[in-house]
This record gives sequence, structure tokens and C-alpha cells, in this order.
Amino acid sequence: MNKLFQYSALALTVMMFSGCASLMKDDYQRMQIETYSKNNSLVSNAKCRAKNDRGEWVVFTANTFIVRRSDQNLLVSCEKEGEATGYATLISRANEGMYGNVLAGVYVGAIVDHNNGNAYSYPDWFRVIMGDNLVFDRKNNKRGQLVLGSPPGSAVPDDQKNLVDKALDYLP
Repeated sequence: MNKLFQYSALALTVMMFSGCASLMKDDYQRMQIETYSKNNSLVSNAKCRAKNDRGEWVVFTANTFIVRRSDQNLLVSCEKEGEATGYATLISRANEGMYGNVLAGVYVGAIVDHNNGNAYSYPDWFRVIMGDNLVFDRKNNKRGQLVLGSPPGSAVPDDQKNLVDKALDYLP
């Protein structure tokens, strides 16, 4: 009887914590996008397309939009008549929900959240510079603050890393 209780308690605990990011995070993430010219003036109403392996979205700046979470980077291009096209690559990183899974030892939840994309997030607020191609890394994200982009090559490409490599990025 005691063993049955222990196994039942263990099974209940695993079910409660599996998919921790699925419980903590929505399938979708709200983001804010701005567009500026190279001389640092606001470019309003630029048409931007954002795309990852889960879908494609169109937004006019400056505005907020919602994308489906994924472990793949989000590619953004913005166009406005009279301006050169601006490009952005937003690097997807594991979020708090994934860490909860790993720290709690609930690897089934980590796998579920990895597969459905809930374990990952993009920068919340970013600025596309028209005529530039910039990279925005989620690890530089601070709630309520603009994430500044870097030229390609200055950030480590993350799209070829596996789940373990991504988790190691956040260890001290």
C-alpha cells in the first residue's frame, strides 16, 4: 500500500509539472516593433512581415503584434516607400518555463514545451533601422525596455544549437 501511494504521488507530481512552460506561457507572444531611419528619425506606418516555422504575420509600425512562439529565430523585414528595406533577426531563447522544467527534473515537460514552442521567447520590444540588417538577442531582453540590435556576426547564431546548448547559454 505504501509503494502504491508513493508511485501515485510521483505520477501526480510529474503530471502537474509536465509542460511547465505550457502552464506559465501562452502559445503566442506579444511584441512591440518600431522603425527608424539611419538618421534616427521615426519611420511610421512601415509594413513589416515577421516569419518563423510556425507562421507569418504582418504589422504596420509603430505597433504591437502577436507571434507564435518557436525555438526558431523570427525573421522580420520592413518596407516603406522612400526608405530602404530594414531587416531584423530575433534570436529565440529558452524562457523561465523551460528552466522550471529543467530545475524540477521534469524532462517530459521540457520535451513537450520544446516541441510546442512554449519554452521559448523573443525580445519583447525592438527597433528596425531602415536599410540595416540587425540581430536582436532575447538574452538582452529586460521587461519594458527596448532591445538594441547588433550587426550580423556580432551575436552567436543560435538556430543550429540543440536544446542542451541553449540551456547552457543561461548557466553561470
